[in-house]
Amino acid sequence: MVQNVVRGIKYRNLPFRLMVILLILVPIIFYKDFYQHIYSHFTGTILTSVITHQWHIVLINILIFISFLIPLSFRRKIDWKEYGLVTAFFVSLFVEMYGIPLTILFASKSIDDPVVGLADIVYEFEFLGVNIAMDVAMLYASILIVIGTIFIIAGWYTLYKNIKKVELVTTGLYAYSRHPQYFGFILIIIGWLVGWPTILTIIFALILIYKYVKVCKVEEKELAHIKEYQNYKNNVPFLI
Repeated sequence: MVQNVVRGIKYRNLPFRLMVILLILVPIIFYKDFYQHIYSHFTGTILTSVITHQWHIVLINILIFISFLIPLSFRRKIDWKEYGLVTAFFVSLFVEMYGIPLTILFASKSIDDPVVGLADIVYEFEFLGVNIAMDVAMLYASILIVIGTIFIIAGWYTLYKNIKKVELVTTGLYAYSRHPQYFGFILIIIGWLVGWPTILTIIFALILIYKYVKVCKVEEKELAHIKEYQNYKNNVPFLI
């Protein structure tokens, strides 16, 4: 019986797990581009290519990504400390990306002669009058963010449809993951970490991922007394 359940989970989640494997393989395949991308951020050599003082883009991005927190209130009571930490992450991230790149500026002062150039640009587009160029790592990061956003929106839609119902929500993405929205947030955080790899984003990303995993476990403890949830837990993976 247990083997049949495990086999069912394995095949049902196979497309999602293949997606995760593919996402893991991309940085390995394009390791040179990722290395150049990370190196240029940690040494500050990307400073001449950084967009600065575009405060309208800073504000719009902050509002968009903070709005993703709203759907979580359909699932659980709001934890303002957690929300404050996420808000701080996005504020500091976008201020550095499109406002004042302090981390990159400080890093640029620590070297005189960079040995690795910037990664090649593979895609360019204009956003609110600003030309944005992406290398392979940034394009990859954007894909992670889009996938994470889809998980959050799809999870929110499922919860919203069932908001008036008392029973446990096990449909939609919740039939494949016990915490699809948190999985989406983790993908978004990793995406921004890859796209803008600095000491600041590494610290924030590690803290936030730890917090989200902890929140998942807290939620499961709160539902542990429900018999239906125990059955649900045995049939649906933690994240994917």
